[in-house]
Amino acid sequence: MFKKILFQIHWFLGITAGLILSLMGVTGAIYSYEQPIQKWLNPESYTVQAEQKEKLTPAQIFQHFQQADPAVKINSITIAQDPAASSTVNIVKEGARKGYNMMINPYSAAVLPEIKGREFFQFIQQLHRNLTVGETGKQITGAATLMLIYFVLSGLYLRWPKKHSAKQWLLVKPKLKGRNFLWDLHAVVGTWVIIFYLLLAFTGLYWSYDWWRDGMFKVMGVERAQPEMQAKAQGKGGPAAEGNKPSPAGAAPAEQGQNKAEGRGSKGLSPEQVSAALTQTWTGFNAQVGREYSSITLNIPKKANGEMEVSFVDAEPQHERARNKAAYDYQAGAITKLELYEDQKLNEKIMSSMLPVHRGSFFGPVYQFFAMLASLIMPLFFITGWMLYLKRRKQKRLTQLARSHLTDAAPDLNAKPWLIAYASQTGVSEQLAWRTAASLQEARQPAAVKAVQQLTAEDLKNAPQILFVASTYGTGEAPDLASAFEKKLMAQALDLSHLRYAVLALGSQEYPETYCSFGRRIDAWLSSNGAVQLFQTIEVDNGDAAAIQAWNAALAKATKLELQAMTLEKTFDAWTLTARRLLNPDSLGAPAFNLELKPNHEALWQAGDIAEIQPGNSAERIQAFLQQHAVAANTPVDAAAQSIAEMLWDRDLTVEVEPFANMRHLLEQLPALPAREYSIASIPQQQLLRLVVRQQADAQGQLGLGSGWLGQHAALNSAIALRIRTNPSFHLIDDNRPIICIGNGTGIAGLMSLLSARIRADYTDNWLIFGERQREHDFFFQSTIEAWQTTGMLKRLDLAFSRDQAEKIYVHHKLREQAAELKAWIEKGAVIYVCGSIRGMASDVDLALTDILGAESVEQLKQDGRYRRDVY
Repeated sequence: MFKKILFQIHWFLGITAGLILSLMGVTGAIYSYEQPIQKWLNPESYTVQAEQKEKLTPAQIFQHFQQADPAVKINSITIAQDPAASSTVNIVKEGARKGYNMMINPYSAAVLPEIKGREFFQFIQQLHRNLTVGETGKQITGAATLMLIYFVLSGLYLRWPKKHSAKQWLLVKPKLKGRNFLWDLHAVVGTWVIIFYLLLAFTGLYWSYDWWRDGMFKVMGVERAQPEMQAKAQGKGGPAAEGNKPSPAGAAPAEQGQNKAEGRGSKGLSPEQVSAALTQTWTGFNAQVGREYSSITLNIPKKANGEMEVSFVDAEPQHERARNKAAYDYQAGAITKLELYEDQKLNEKIMSSMLPVHRGSFFGPVYQFFAMLASLIMPLFFITGWMLYLKRRKQKRLTQLARSHLTDAAPDLNAKPWLIAYASQTGVSEQLAWRTAASLQEARQPAAVKAVQQLTAEDLKNAPQILFVASTYGTGEAPDLASAFEKKLMAQALDLSHLRYAVLALGSQEYPETYCSFGRRIDAWLSSNGAVQLFQTIEVDNGDAAAIQAWNAALAKATKLELQAMTLEKTFDAWTLTARRLLNPDSLGAPAFNLELKPNHEALWQAGDIAEIQPGNSAERIQAFLQQHAVAANTPVDAAAQSIAEMLWDRDLTVEVEPFANMRHLLEQLPALPAREYSIASIPQQQLLRLVVRQQADAQGQLGLGSGWLGQHAALNSAIALRIRTNPSFHLIDDNRPIICIGNGTGIAGLMSLLSARIRADYTDNWLIFGERQREHDFFFQSTIEAWQTTGMLKRLDLAFSRDQAEKIYVHHKLREQAAELKAWIEKGAVIYVCGSIRGMASDVDLALTDILGAESVEQLKQDGRYRRDVY
């Protein structure tokens, strides 16, 4: 259970925060190489033709600008030792908090071309730090970074194998297919980048939260700057100057130690005094420092205290921020302070060089390169995680479909019951278990399906025959939920000599060492406890259809039963679309339609059931597809009476099509469009099937598959392919206990069917809480609902129209307002029905119920069938 909870949180945070982390990763990778990229883009700014003479000294450069443009206020001057490297003058510029770096020719002081790309990298920096939306974005990126730490640690725990194999841990297996390949890519590459992501996250939070930064200083044993110093720095440069916080990535050497562009020399010293101070410092410091350096920066003094601040970079620095600091008394001609970076302790180096640690340059160019690659592939985890999530959702839908195939045929009273147990990680085994049960029930065999984690020793002792459908997960492990079964029940020695069994083991042959190993362990355990094997374990490689049919055939042979082939093919019935009425003209929301359909056959359903429709393509889309592939619309398909245009109505026309030999070959490449499900808003006694469908559209204006078909493309009085799917978890109770119906938007559909059935049964203890945007435009079925209220068939009605007042009001607000009434109804045995959007409404209602009734009470309501939901 602990592992399951970790996994659920892992994927939920992944599909919500993954996009932000992907953006941060890509922008961080780009920004980490800002300096070399800038130098590559601007060779005419960073390099000059070396001349056979000395570079201009800082004093000469200062004097040049005093003569050329006295209005220019210089902050600092940087001279590089490389003869071909330009010099840098940092000047005061409006809007530039750290001043503006002006590149000059070191031999003539001529201003070199302005650096291109500065604005781009400033944008990338802001996107990386706060998504360009200030403090709000900073909080978002900070929270996403905390989630990254959780992803790394939980992913490592979830992957931790029982058998430690370097091959399993570190090698991507390109031969894997489908979900197995996605999982392997996600997990293996995730293992490669663990160290990088942890370091990036731990250091990145330095700029996100003060409490985190304080904690880092304490853990590293480094004393932060004194509060008054911090206040002083903040007064000059704002939050970015806080404490020992490094300057932004890529800042040029002249920016380091800047006094926030105040314009040194603007007061206290005359230009002549500044020039003399620069001359004396340049001559004296170079004579006394006794170290080679690659560049040196002299900060223009603003006080007449005889001291000049100097910083310089060693000839071979550890990283771009490894700067030495000094103070030179130009009046006394002596160095008064010299702080060498190399003399600092490791912990002090780390805390004073947080940006190089974050981007990786602190550990050398090789590490920085791999850290950049790790950041650049951050989107890989978001994409593979989403694909795995979508595949799990698809598998759950298939499982639900398999359950719906169970027959209601009376079982043979003389037949021995079957117990079918499944161990599933992604839903495939559960789906196959229900398909097997359906196959046996069609042969009038009593069959029950159970998850292995729910099995007890008594179940095994009492069952005459059992079928196991078991997946192998990870490196030969049981699925997460099945691990307790293996640890507890399979650790016991039981007398199972009465039991006949068979095992369907699922796995992947790309993992030869652990292929189907959990299923094999179940087989070995049952056999060792005396159980009798019906037939050899059948192993399924990656859901191979032939192996599944072999399972069905082996079961038929062993039982001498005529078992139908297991299939998920759907059969749709023909219904006629008789009416389509817009429910919300002039609404702020998307159009919502009341659709009425009549069957061409006898149709039965219950309140709360689902209508599954097969959508189709518009005539325009079919015509465009035929024109694209140069096919005439009336071209026949084989000897069929239908033309190709007619047979394309329900095919997915967006897939890639290979060259085709004939129309049949073309059709075989086009899968059927996926079905769409809608809550039914009527009951059979009303002689029609009503749906409430809101039109959906994508960013390009393309209508949704189902809503576009039902709301626009399908003509009135045309045939609609539709099938009823029973939905027992939302069926109406069959007694007169009170019910509380809660919903929003098109969720009114499922509630209308429930209320219609209740009112027809003359049950009046009904409470409806419904929400939409505006009462004037969005009060769906207003006349019917108000008539129910007037006649006393609807005892309570609470409406929440969110846009009818300044403060938005939703159904969960109404629920909280009526908390006392809710408790009173629950005490009378009321059953709660919730129908509508799961995002927002359903989750907010669930939270409100929990706050009002308590978590234990809500859980008990679920177990007792008194809290039922049909949400989407």
